[in-house]
Amino acid sequence: MAEVIRMPLLSDTMKEGVIAEWHKKVGDKVKSDDVIAEVETDKATMEVMPYVDGTLLYRGVEKGQGVPVNGIMAIIGKPGEDYSALLKEEEAKTKEAPKEEAPKAEAPKAEAPKQAAPQAQPAPAPAETQAEADERLKASPLAKKLAQEKGIDLQQVKGSGDNGRIIKRDVDSFVPSAAGPQKGAAQVMQFAPVGEEGYSDKPLSQMRRVIAQRLAESKFSAPHFYLTMSVKMDTAIAARKAINEVSPVKVSFNDLVIKACAMALRQHPDVNSSWMGDFIRTNKHIHIGTAVAVDEGLIVPVVKFADQKSLSQIAQEAGTLIDKARNKKLQPPEFTGNTFTISNLGMMDIDEFTAIINPPDACILAVGKIEPTPVAENNQVVIRNIMKLTLSCDHRVVDGAVGSRFLQTLKAHLENPVTMLV
Repeated sequence: MAEVIRMPLLSDTMKEGVIAEWHKKVGDKVKSDDVIAEVETDKATMEVMPYVDGTLLYRGVEKGQGVPVNGIMAIIGKPGEDYSALLKEEEAKTKEAPKEEAPKAEAPKAEAPKQAAPQAQPAPAPAETQAEADERLKASPLAKKLAQEKGIDLQQVKGSGDNGRIIKRDVDSFVPSAAGPQKGAAQVMQFAPVGEEGYSDKPLSQMRRVIAQRLAESKFSAPHFYLTMSVKMDTAIAARKAINEVSPVKVSFNDLVIKACAMALRQHPDVNSSWMGDFIRTNKHIHIGTAVAVDEGLIVPVVKFADQKSLSQIAQEAGTLIDKARNKKLQPPEFTGNTFTISNLGMMDIDEFTAIINPPDACILAVGKIEPTPVAENNQVVIRNIMKLTLSCDHRVVDGAVGSRFLQTLKAHLENPVTMLV
């Protein structure tokens, strides 16, 4: 009997999968562990296997098109087997689904405004001569004469005499540049437009669509507040250089921040929490997510149990996850489960910024660049390498004092990295 291969749920926020590539054609033999297609989700591109043997009889959509979660991707069965009943059954389910819920009232469709029938326009009144207009103006004869000589339109002149009468001093003090077109004045040269207006539209990717939805929900539902602290990184710079002389993998400043955050979260578990609607969940494990920019948007690979790992272990794991994220090869366990997130734009030459909290976390840390900065120490100005950190907090979970104490501990670890090695 033919088997329906449905679109699997490949991430916790997935609603639809887009076929990035078909690896099997209709009529091809398929084994249960063959990859029949690659599916683009809101997080990554995943491989889909049918878990049944047979012949590919039907493909639900072509490359580049989407299939809702649990929708029919393909049908596999015996060669020549009739699968039309399966499609009819699916179509019947689709038609019945809306009946389960009360139909939602649709907003009336906007109709294009009908063009009104042309109406007869009244004949324009005869143009008034300038002489007639000037006659009705309240202006002294001398003011009129001076205005005529200077090419000034008296309609543009404000009178200062009795009842607004225009007198000589009004004409003398009149500034032509502040007025409109004047009699006898040269017309302004008209230039042809340079260049051509235009734009291009592109459809939203699954990733960009979910990013927009989740971050909008976070920004407008979680009351954000922000705490910024400056950290002296001189000792960290020297420590990183010494560590990389013996480490099997290169340790980055971001790896130092991950480790320092994990150590600080161990001391301040309230920051390692989540708002769950009617209760607050304090996580006992520490999973640090790091925002990575990809072509379609952002994805957050997660270093799990970061507080229990050495700097070299964090560096190796983070490097592997970031490479997989950029190549869209992350698997769901690698980008889910974060309890705290770091967004680092220091390598992009950003001084400091604020980040939007990444649900379900209660906080996210924004990391700026390391910059030589004049600092007052012992009544002297010295140059220190300063890095600015900004903690975005969900005020429903974390109060200002809690976030501040977390930043103080984080700063202590970064300014003295030896504390992270013992």
